[in-house]
Amino acid sequence: MRLLLRHPRTWLVLGWLMILVVVALSLMPGQKLPATGLNDKFQHGTAYALLALWFAGIYPRSRYWLIAIGLLLLGVGIEFAQGAMSFGREADLRDVLANGGGIAVGLGLAWLWLGGWAQQVEDWSASLAKLTGAKRRS
Repeated sequence: MRLLLRHPRTWLVLGWLMILVVVALSLMPGQKLPATGLNDKFQHGTAYALLALWFAGIYPRSRYWLIAIGLLLLGVGIEFAQGAMSFGREADLRDVLANGGGIAVGLGLAWLWLGGWAQQVEDWSASLAKLTGAKRRS
């Protein structure tokens, strides 16, 4: 069950592309990662907070627990994959904890304020289209 969105597939495709980017960066050999100057755990938390917030924007509150479980399983799966690799990556429980913290922050923000943001963006976009369409006809 998703919110009543005009473009649900677009939002989902963009979300899954974000997940693919996270997986690709997480499984990329350590030496090839772009240098950001940011703490590794901060990067993990931020990435998973953004993913949680993204999916909370397209699913109702009743599905937030599924978003949390899905993203946490993604993070655990990535850590297992990193542990099995020999590309300068290693599994780290602290990464899973940072991911979980990010998920909690993202869903917390969604619960308090930003949940359903995709619906708000679509409503705003439709209002803007009506307004600009009315001005063109005048």
